[in-house]
Amino acid sequence: QVQLVESGGGLVQAGGSLKLSCAASGRTFRDYGMGWFRQAPGKEREFVAEINFSSGSTSYADSVKGRFTISRDAAKNIVYLQMNSLKPDDTAVYYCAGRDWLGRYSYWGQGTQVSVSS
Repeated sequence: QVQLVESGGGLVQAGGSLKLSCAASGRTFRDYGMGWFRQAPGKEREFVAEINFSSGSTSYADSVKGRFTISRDAAKNIVYLQMNSLKPDDTAVYYCAGRDWLGRYSYWGQGTQVSVSS
């Protein structure tokens, strides 16, 4: 059974930083990608960032480029999201997700709340 468990969310003031972690078990994502998504109240879930576990290549939503950094520890099956210069608009539930062998995001964590006060 695949499990993705996020941690590291919380309340921070605008301009502050948080680092999210996502530990995967039950399946290795070494040959696939993992990513972060977020969903703010009343809004659709949106893509934040993703990383290819084997190559380390990354991609980001325009709204977080230059502020957020996704990284991974392939040996431990953990993906991180370092979030700097946080803004109130970053307030959302952040979800970790893993791709399946077809490239679809089929595996999801339970989410962790990030709240940024102005």
